[in-house]
Amino acid sequence: MKTAKFVVAAAVAVAFCWGGNFLPAQTASAKAFIGRWDLTLKAPDGEHPSWIEITDKGGKPAALFTGRWGNARPLPKIEIDADTVMFVSPKVVENSKDDLVFKGTLTGKTLSGTIAGFEGPAWTWTGVRAPSLARTKAPEWGEQIELFDGKDLTGWRESGASEKHWTVQDGSMVSPGNGPEIISDKKFEDFRLHVEFNCGKDANSGVYLRGRYEVQIETESEAEPPSQHTGGVYGFLDPRPEQPRSPDKWQTFDVTLIGRRVTVVQNGVTVINNREIPGLTGGALDSHEGLPGPIYLQGSEKGQVRFRKVTLTPAK
Repeated sequence: MKTAKFVVAAAVAVAFCWGGNFLPAQTASAKAFIGRWDLTLKAPDGEHPSWIEITDKGGKPAALFTGRWGNARPLPKIEIDADTVMFVSPKVVENSKDDLVFKGTLTGKTLSGTIAGFEGPAWTWTGVRAPSLARTKAPEWGEQIELFDGKDLTGWRESGASEKHWTVQDGSMVSPGNGPEIISDKKFEDFRLHVEFNCGKDANSGVYLRGRYEVQIETESEAEPPSQHTGGVYGFLDPRPEQPRSPDKWQTFDVTLIGRRVTVVQNGVTVINNREIPGLTGGALDSHEGLPGPIYLQGSEKGQVRFRKVTLTPAK
């Protein structure tokens, strides 16, 4: 994913402009908001997943936010007062005329409210606490599944209504570049995933786990933060040691996802070792983290990326 270039830097810059006008976060009511929340933004064109983590920073609330696209970023302003919360997502990262102002009320275990800043009909939003997804025992593994047969796109569907389409060439699924995503029909909870990919020069793609967490693929994001490099979980987890960029060369990912914990092995080298994924990547299919989800391969970014093997072993 590359959509939200310079998102964090821009958000931090706007934060200085807003200043530190916060209400205390140490009250009992404010503590009810602390934690991670899965958000659903309800717009005239449908629903958009989002995510926020609210923390207490020295008696003041702070927030990390994932919008409709891009990476998690710090918000410039958040205020909590009794059972209400207000936070601001800057227009520079929202592609909107004005800053987006979220206002919500906590009723029981649910947040709900409105979004000001969009032109046209008003948007609303809801939020529920993100599940921990903690597992109490190691999984038992089931039978291996080939999600791509090397012949056609049976078992996959494209997103949206793009004139561009994925194709099968020489036994590989080929992204069209700036086209639709391609999404597996089957959904999964915990799994091991083997993917073989070939990323062209100046190209960008990714593998979304459960359709919500992106393991990045790219050959053109060297100037971006490490979590946005190949092998990283976009915006959250850096690949260490980072592997050399290798355009037009076949590579492998072996990914294990158990609950929120992920291990990524790139070309036989462990670059992420049993780390927790805090929340959603921008571009997620939905915000229902507690449910099984598909594998989806990103086709909306530029350049051509090929996938010739997508093999999954689900947990029983």
